[in-house]
Amino acid sequence: MCYDLIAKTNRKEEIQMSLTNPILCLFEITDPNLIVTGISKERCSTNQRIHVVHATLSYQLLKCPHCGHKSLIKNGTHMSHLRLGTLSGGRYEMHLKRQRYQCKDCSKTCGAKTKLVNRNETFTHNIKHQVIVLARDMLTSKEITKLCGISPSSVQRILNANIHLAYRVKHLPENLCFDEFRSCNHWMSFNCCDAVSHRRIVTLKDRLSKDIIDYFEARFSVQERAQVQSVTIDMNAEYGSFIHRLFPNAATIIDRFHIIQLAGRALDNERTQTIRTIQDKHSRIYHILKSQWRLFHLDEIKVNDSKAVYLRGINEYMTQQNAIDLALDAFPRFRSVYQTYQGILSAIHQKDANAFQSLLTNYQPTSNQMDITINTFIKNGSALLNSCRYPFSNGPIEGLNRKIKALKRNCFGFRNIDNFFIRISLIHE
Repeated sequence: MCYDLIAKTNRKEEIQMSLTNPILCLFEITDPNLIVTGISKERCSTNQRIHVVHATLSYQLLKCPHCGHKSLIKNGTHMSHLRLGTLSGGRYEMHLKRQRYQCKDCSKTCGAKTKLVNRNETFTHNIKHQVIVLARDMLTSKEITKLCGISPSSVQRILNANIHLAYRVKHLPENLCFDEFRSCNHWMSFNCCDAVSHRRIVTLKDRLSKDIIDYFEARFSVQERAQVQSVTIDMNAEYGSFIHRLFPNAATIIDRFHIIQLAGRALDNERTQTIRTIQDKHSRIYHILKSQWRLFHLDEIKVNDSKAVYLRGINEYMTQQNAIDLALDAFPRFRSVYQTYQGILSAIHQKDANAFQSLLTNYQPTSNQMDITINTFIKNGSALLNSCRYPFSNGPIEGLNRKIKALKRNCFGFRNIDNFFIRISLIHE
């Protein structure tokens, strides 16, 4: 009978040990002092089903952590309810019995410790890691709540405790990109990134010149800022007013896309004014200017002048060049604007600074919509020509802003700008 009892006890311990390792491996728990004693299903007060893992934590403690004596005895257990990471989208908990110890010398008590969770916390490192990974995938707090089985406020507390915004980057890159985006409560926030590595440098709550100047002057020395060689911006005049103050050796570059966009807007405004002067709304010229507006934005090299195609709106077969010529021949003023636009487009695509400079110098005002655009280009002459001399553009920072807009749209906006910036730092890691 004694041998049978010993054999049953050993067999029970072997079964427990065989179940312990696979279960702990599922939750990525590596503490050797944890032993799983069972698995059950329960329901909480909100009628939510909970998967419970029952385990014990016990090991031999040699010295008292308070007085250092070796007179320790076991003094019962303490039950801890820990939140584990999810396996299938449900709520998983561990009911852990921690061994308690009492010192005979100082009469103080202590308990067994584990690296599974921080002191006085119930969320394990596993579930914290899952929350951060899901937040990096642009999921909303409610979606993370459903997947991990925790509350939205707990999700935000985990993110606030584990994600810290850097005071500054270690090294200021040689080429920067400036831009802004709409953040919270209709505020416009400032964004800056590396033009080469596309790494985010800083995101500020507003785009005021004073705050941007204070940030760079307070965190970077004059020697560090003097190493910056170029700063790429859009047509925002405020940026150009303080770039030389912050970065004395940097060349200001206006993004090529914004140059073509401004010229194309002037072309569209002139085309719209031309359409309004046409009395016959059923004429061929009217339909060309009205429906085939994309043809006038094409580069002359890409315009098809040999193959006739069916043009919707005109309801005729003709070449693209023929349709353009019909509109330009009827309105000489629109022709001059179109030719100027094509000159700008050609200089930008070929990155020919001399041709761009010649176009601005030889331009003759004709009281059209392009006059305002050319005057704007002349005021930003050096920065405009640098767009043809340097290979950098605002494409990297526009890509970062696109991710920010996608995050804001997925989460249906943010009321707290600090929480918004924490999520921005996650998606840009």
